[in-house]
Amino acid sequence: MLTGKQKRFLRSEAHHLNPVFQVGKGGVNDNMIKTIGEAIETRELMKISILQNCDMDKTEVAQELSEGVGAEIVQIIGNTIVLYKESKENKQLILPR
Repeated sequence: MLTGKQKRFLRSEAHHLNPVFQVGKGGVNDNMIKTIGEAIETRELMKISILQNCDMDKTEVAQELSEGVGAEIVQIIGNTIVLYKESKENKQLILPR
């Protein structure tokens, strides 16, 4: 689990990022989880936007994605989800304690 201080740090780091993936009408599927899992291993921190035509609730989408890729939900703001997962090989972010 991330502490409040770590979440604040990650939110500030994610502020300038653009959404990398979009969740649309089809919702979350295995292929999307696999692709996001590979991408988050490289980036550690990413934004995912939820399109207007998505049938699922944004908290459901965030929950499914975070469980699917083993990432932490940093923030859900508007229709954007911010996910963080510590990278095994490409560690870039050093979290505050």
